[in-house]
Amino acid sequence: MRWLNRILNVLRGDRVDRDIAREMSFHVDELTDELVAQGYSPADAVRTARRRFGNDAAQKDRTHDVDVAGWLETLLADTRYALRSLRGARGYSLVIILSLALGIGANTAIFSLINAVMLKTLPVERPEELVQLTIGERGFSFPNPVWEQLRDQQQAFSGIFAYSTPTFNLADGGEARPVNGAWVSGDFFGTLGVRAARGRLITVEDDQRGCPPIAVLSHGFWQQQYGGSPEAVGSTLRLDGHVFNVVGVAEKSFYGVEVGQAVQVYTPLCTEAIVRGEQSALDRRSTWFLRVMGRPVAGNGAERVSGHLRAIAPVVFGNAVPEHYSPEGKEEFRASQLEIHPSGNGASMLRMEMSSALIVLMVIVGLVLLIACANVANLLLARATVRQRELAIRLAIGSGRGRLVRQLLTESLVLSLLGAALGMLFAQWGSRLLVAFISTGDRAVWLDLSPDWRVLTFTTAVAVVTALLFGVAPAVRAMRVSPLSVLQSGGRSVRGGGTRFNLGKALVVSQIALSLVLLLGAGLLLRTFWTLSTMHPGFDRDNILLATVDLRATRYEPAQYATVYRDITTRLRTLPGVTSASASQITPVSNSTWNDLIIVDGYTPATDEDAIVLINPVSEGYFATLGIPLLSGRDFSSSDVPGAPKVAIVSEALAKKYFGTVQAVGRQLHFEVAHAPGPPVTVVGVVGDTKYQSLQEEAQPIAFIPLRQDTAPGPYMTVEVRSVAGPSAAMAHVRRVGEELDSRMSLSFKTMEAQLDEAVVKERVMAVLSAFFGGLALLLAMIGLYGIMAYNVAQRRNEIGIRIALGSARGRVLSMVLEDVGKLVVLGLALGLTGAYMSVRLVQAFLYGVSATDPLMFAGCALLMALVAGAAGAVPAWRAARLDPMTALRED
Repeated sequence: MRWLNRILNVLRGDRVDRDIAREMSFHVDELTDELVAQGYSPADAVRTARRRFGNDAAQKDRTHDVDVAGWLETLLADTRYALRSLRGARGYSLVIILSLALGIGANTAIFSLINAVMLKTLPVERPEELVQLTIGERGFSFPNPVWEQLRDQQQAFSGIFAYSTPTFNLADGGEARPVNGAWVSGDFFGTLGVRAARGRLITVEDDQRGCPPIAVLSHGFWQQQYGGSPEAVGSTLRLDGHVFNVVGVAEKSFYGVEVGQAVQVYTPLCTEAIVRGEQSALDRRSTWFLRVMGRPVAGNGAERVSGHLRAIAPVVFGNAVPEHYSPEGKEEFRASQLEIHPSGNGASMLRMEMSSALIVLMVIVGLVLLIACANVANLLLARATVRQRELAIRLAIGSGRGRLVRQLLTESLVLSLLGAALGMLFAQWGSRLLVAFISTGDRAVWLDLSPDWRVLTFTTAVAVVTALLFGVAPAVRAMRVSPLSVLQSGGRSVRGGGTRFNLGKALVVSQIALSLVLLLGAGLLLRTFWTLSTMHPGFDRDNILLATVDLRATRYEPAQYATVYRDITTRLRTLPGVTSASASQITPVSNSTWNDLIIVDGYTPATDEDAIVLINPVSEGYFATLGIPLLSGRDFSSSDVPGAPKVAIVSEALAKKYFGTVQAVGRQLHFEVAHAPGPPVTVVGVVGDTKYQSLQEEAQPIAFIPLRQDTAPGPYMTVEVRSVAGPSAAMAHVRRVGEELDSRMSLSFKTMEAQLDEAVVKERVMAVLSAFFGGLALLLAMIGLYGIMAYNVAQRRNEIGIRIALGSARGRVLSMVLEDVGKLVVLGLALGLTGAYMSVRLVQAFLYGVSATDPLMFAGCALLMALVAGAAGAVPAWRAARLDPMTALRED
């Protein structure tokens, strides 16, 4: 608290009397020197300076004459005077500037993220003209046959393109080296108006069926991977085991059309068939993997474009109907409609996931700034009190009250702008830290955080509004100064004035109330994050390694994939330290989903959705590896092979929903095939419920099917390994087995713990940031309460000294000050609880496992706020009780 006491010494005016004359002299002397330099005689310069400083300014205030040059001269003089005044009270100024820097910097940092994710336009030509196409309620994705029909039929766009954003692997075997890729149609770069920094870009001629494998590098990837060498153009690059020829480098500013992800390698859409081979989706009418954007023909408004799309939709969809759809499904597909949406800001999954969270964080940091403004306003109010002698002198020599108000507001604006300048530095560091915080191992977030006119305008506007928020009250108080009474009393007649203390205490009450609101929000979000992080998802998370196996670049044929996966798990189980190993198509909480319709005799679904269950093909040993309890029946075995009776293991939720009992072993179900029941599948086991796609979901019906009965598994599979030596040892085992089977096998690794951590990224960001800003608000409220009570005690030293001298017990003095503290705290808590009850429902969508109006959370946060505030107010109360009456009486 020593630094606070130094500020209080400044606020009590220990040096004011001797500084006022010096400051006034500096101001007049500076004007005098400027006038002499302009050719005035010394005597005329002194008279003119005094007139401009006093009577001339007062006259301008009365007549409201518009004199731009004079106004600028006055503004510059006020600014210089403000800087000298702040330099004379460095500790006081530093505390204010740092408080404002934290508040404004936090607001700028969050706004920078909002700007990058939601407001910035794409770095392309005329981005405001771009639109994104969607298929009615089906969303943003298109099958390639639909895209080709649309491309060939449309006449409303001067340019239209499709794209998809896969992840390519640069490694030629061994551990994977992923890069962000993009399959783009031939008009991609031409429609966007992107130019080449080196070589050339992809054109329509490059995007033809059977095309050669070519690639265009992003500027950043070119610099990172090739050091910016011109020889990169013409070189080769291996993507997923296939050789691509590099033909060019995109311009530096272009990062793609997906906000949140920077594409590193672009290849023609036709090369999807090269990379995926037999798994290619180019001719699959129900594989939805493309997004479509376009630039309408000049003069074509949204209505005209929409009308054209409605006209061609029957042809577009009629020529691309999936053959395996039911008659009703085919009719529904033919009836699909094309819609357009403005897309100058690009597309973004990150925007969909984080926009609401960013808005809530913006509200949180806005409240923190209000609390900081209340603190600064209290400091300025106290400072204005001890400056009344200075203000009285200025009024006495002719300055108008409006002139004084402008001077004080100028000082406030200088403080705010200095805080904003420092806050911009905090914001640049903080926004980049936040981007790193929301990035995960599988998805590195990239955002353009360079300041633009929006960020600069926002920061400037916040600085000006902040200056008004904390500067108006001291300025208005200056207008009430009575020069005669102040000069007659030597500047001490207003000590203990009630108006200032009422306003100061009101500001402290508001700080306590706002801090309590933030504490409650932070507590609820922390409780949510803790619940999700520590919950049992139905399987073990410790000591499990997840190894994704990619066989595309190996010597194996697709018919051999199932055998390779069995060989891997079989070899791993024999290695020392490995307790179990398994393989699965989908790992829990990986955000991947496979579902299907089932038919159960005796169960009539209300809707099609009511018959949907989640599917996961797994090997034997899967449940033992993940620690999922087998409630009844058996695990899959080596006898569950193609040709054998089809079997399944179901979750407890599935058994209860469709069979009405957990005792479902021996019961049968059918997966729907071509809108008819498929072969019967016998339930051979029931396992405990587990999370499937996310931690927030309720127990879902899951059907596990044996991986051995899948006759055509894809080139990707995840191997789960449980080792007593930990994931690092298991990783070495998997590498060795992969090398033994085929050195070109690509592997990527992750622990189950890391996968679960990535599933709660948004909750972690919300919890950590809200806790930080809630703690900052609590600290500011504590400082505000301590400051106002310490200053109050300092101003009442004479009164308290008299009370003690007349025999008042020191305990009575202590209780008198604590009573004032208690009133402020109780009022602040009452307002805070009311405000919290009305506002915390805004975070209800982010909560899990706790109610927005949880009474225990309300009571706990209120108790914490009361304890902290009471401790802050107890320090000046204790000092008041220890006051020496003789010392206090001599001071007056």
